[in-house]
Amino acid sequence: MNQFLFLFLLALFPVTVFGQQDFLLEAESFPTPGGWLTDQQFVEQMGSSYLIAHGSGQPVQDASAEIKLSEKGLYHVWARTKNWVPGNWEAPGRFLIEINGKSLSNELGLSPGWGWEYAGSIKNRGKTLRISLRDLTGFDGRCDAIYFSQDREAVLPDGGEALAEWRKEKDGSPEAPETNKAYDLVVTGGGISGCAAAMAAAERGLRVALIHDRPVLGGNASSEIRVHTLGIYGKFARLLKLIDTEKYPNGHPDAIKDQQKRDDNMASFPNIDLYLNWRAYDAVSADNQIRHVDARHTRTNERIRFSAPLYVDATGDGWIGYWAGAEFSYGRESVDTYGEEWDKWGEVWSPEEADNAVMGSSILFQTRVAEKPVAFPEVPWAAPVAGEHAAVAGEWYWEFTRDDLHQIDDAEEIRDHLLRAIYGSYANAKKLPENANYAIDWVGYLVGKRESRRLVGDHIFTFNDVRNNTPFPDSVVQEIRAVDVHYQRNLLEEDTPDFLSEALFYRNGVYFIPYRSLYSKNISNLFMAGRNFSCSHIGLGGPRVMNTCGQMGAAVGFAASLCKKYGVGPRAIYEVHLKEYMQLIEDQQETQLPEKR
Repeated sequence: MNQFLFLFLLALFPVTVFGQQDFLLEAESFPTPGGWLTDQQFVEQMGSSYLIAHGSGQPVQDASAEIKLSEKGLYHVWARTKNWVPGNWEAPGRFLIEINGKSLSNELGLSPGWGWEYAGSIKNRGKTLRISLRDLTGFDGRCDAIYFSQDREAVLPDGGEALAEWRKEKDGSPEAPETNKAYDLVVTGGGISGCAAAMAAAERGLRVALIHDRPVLGGNASSEIRVHTLGIYGKFARLLKLIDTEKYPNGHPDAIKDQQKRDDNMASFPNIDLYLNWRAYDAVSADNQIRHVDARHTRTNERIRFSAPLYVDATGDGWIGYWAGAEFSYGRESVDTYGEEWDKWGEVWSPEEADNAVMGSSILFQTRVAEKPVAFPEVPWAAPVAGEHAAVAGEWYWEFTRDDLHQIDDAEEIRDHLLRAIYGSYANAKKLPENANYAIDWVGYLVGKRESRRLVGDHIFTFNDVRNNTPFPDSVVQEIRAVDVHYQRNLLEEDTPDFLSEALFYRNGVYFIPYRSLYSKNISNLFMAGRNFSCSHIGLGGPRVMNTCGQMGAAVGFAASLCKKYGVGPRAIYEVHLKEYMQLIEDQQETQLPEKR
């Protein structure tokens, strides 16, 4: 049965009846998730979203669903899960499946790597079955799906294409999405750059779809990740002030207030259709032009096909461009590629040979001081990462990357490493008498990325454009903050934990990014905005912060309005309509150069 139909029926009726000898229940589709959270970050590797019991050491409230299997008899039950820190300790993410209030026989979350674990069996008498996930630890247990079968010897695929095909078979959904939507512009990614692109285009009369895979907008600036926005507004202060943040400490709960402001302002545009909790999973192109983008709801698995003459990739990871066949780069270029050397830092800055090193990802956490001592569980599984490091809060320099890990393909491992760093460092701090009253207030579980894929445009923005203060005829983004490139401290200081970074700063006044860095070189109807714009590794260092990325979004949103006006693609704006476009950009300016924030 189609999972969207499954949830639709659950909404209409207290119980849904299934007349079959096996049934796949996707965990993210539970109508009552309780304290379990939907984690969609790794869909491309996992094949679906999953539920995570992210309680920072306090077991979370049960997730639950009700079903009715009409075939009576003995059913065997499996869960697709993993032990996210295998080792000589109790698995940190253990949980149970309960059916009608009774736990099945086996604890789950025990096996290394994603796979099916046998939970136990039940006798089905044709009555309502209330399925619950009972978290035992509060330390990030995870459940992808639950499978019921009358065959104890059922062969269940572990992953990859076999699992994807098996899901389709059990799900029963058609190959193509059930619903089609047409717009003037489809923006994928609801971070600051995507929001700015949608606002600028909508203000000029375009009908815009904004697809975002979380329940709130803002990306790294959201209340779920809590990084404050940096950079200047350039010529777009009027729009960017609607969606930016105050300069609170990273991880601060004031992010929640800014979230409400951002969401309210975005919802006020009548011609922006917000698709929250929708994740794009494909972009189909022909003749170097995107024909449609397909997206799936992260909980119900309902699917929509979006079509438009123009698209914006604001995903950060460059997914739309990647699927469509756009040229892209990843990692550090060799020093000879663009001549971006800086003798002061040598190999750390720009290597002799190209490699896959990129800036890392971060997870923030926040604590509070309670009125009396607060206990924290033992976390031996975190000690190998944290070592003796002790902390009661995190900041931007809590960052992890490693040359053998890919910021997209290995994102779950990177996230989990950071969680171990946080829990282990906090546990060490709690051993000190002066920290007895500290309690964890919030720990993120969504990775805040700095760098991954960079799509290639007609101009690749490099470090040389900064140090030469290159003037461009199509300068649409301006910035004054330093080029800010990170490296892991343990590369130069062996005794430093591997999850702490250092920043290298190069300051050289005002610099500019041309419009030609904001559309694809080889996909004729694709814009890009945000950290996946056309740049080198070093070139990304300065403009990767969110207000600057927001400038990129606004610039492409206004360009899209001229594309619609003349029925042309992004490149023609530079080649044919540049004078009109640059005047449109100038018209947005409130002040010559806004103050640095």
